[in-house]
Amino acid sequence: MSRNILRAENVTMQFGGVMAVDNLSLEVNEGEIVALIGPNGAGKTTAFNCITGVYEPTNGCVYFCDELMLESYPHGKMKRIYQGSNAAKYTKRITPTPDRITKLGIARTFQNIRLFSSMTVFENVLIAKHMRAKQNLFTAAFRLNYAEEKRMRQEAMELLEMQNMAHLKNEIAGSLPYGIQRRLEIARALATDPKLLLLDEPAAGMNPQETQGLTDFIRQIRDDYHLTIFMIEHHMDLVMQISDHIYVLDFGKLITHGTPEAVQNDQRVIDAYLGVSEDA
Repeated sequence: MSRNILRAENVTMQFGGVMAVDNLSLEVNEGEIVALIGPNGAGKTTAFNCITGVYEPTNGCVYFCDELMLESYPHGKMKRIYQGSNAAKYTKRITPTPDRITKLGIARTFQNIRLFSSMTVFENVLIAKHMRAKQNLFTAAFRLNYAEEKRMRQEAMELLEMQNMAHLKNEIAGSLPYGIQRRLEIARALATDPKLLLLDEPAAGMNPQETQGLTDFIRQIRDDYHLTIFMIEHHMDLVMQISDHIYVLDFGKLITHGTPEAVQNDQRVIDAYLGVSEDA
């Protein structure tokens, strides 16, 4: 039986009087492709932001690889932030930062592409490799760790070769076609050696041909890198083709979850997407 690689319990995010995410609980099992779907404004990206340390949730717990990563309580109560099994900090204000989340083994892409657009394809991937570097500030400043730098450059090149992007290594990232930029952003995430990859609307802005290519690409990286993938996506054809499990949000609340077949036939999902009122 697969173990949970990610588990969220009662995650809540409130902005003033707006409940963006309301007691969300979900599980992502090792090796799965899991999708989080819902109409625009349902709270999907906010949920991702809570899990990856962009937002400090109002309430809830997040576990990664069975380790408590974030525990948050409302009304100024204590929160415990864990950065590994042997270290815990007790605080009212600090949450795991995105860079610490990355070092734990979680990588993420964004709905709006966030490449270093003036740098080359190779440089974008190499920068991501530095997230896992063992060198300290002194050795980095004086370039004393040549062996590690050589290893990272070699691994960055190998990753581009595996993604059939080696011929683009010297191309400026911002000059690439949109679909290739999406693939580069995913390749850069892979360079951090994640256990869990979070994709925020990876098919946004793609035409049907590019979307189908991305569908195959996501399957490939799951299998080649033995990854677990958790994604937000609006393209239902993509979601239904590759997801093992789907969670559905509407107005911040989880309304159902299950297999693609069960979800697409659930009347609550149909009503949410069609805008049917509860009185109808």
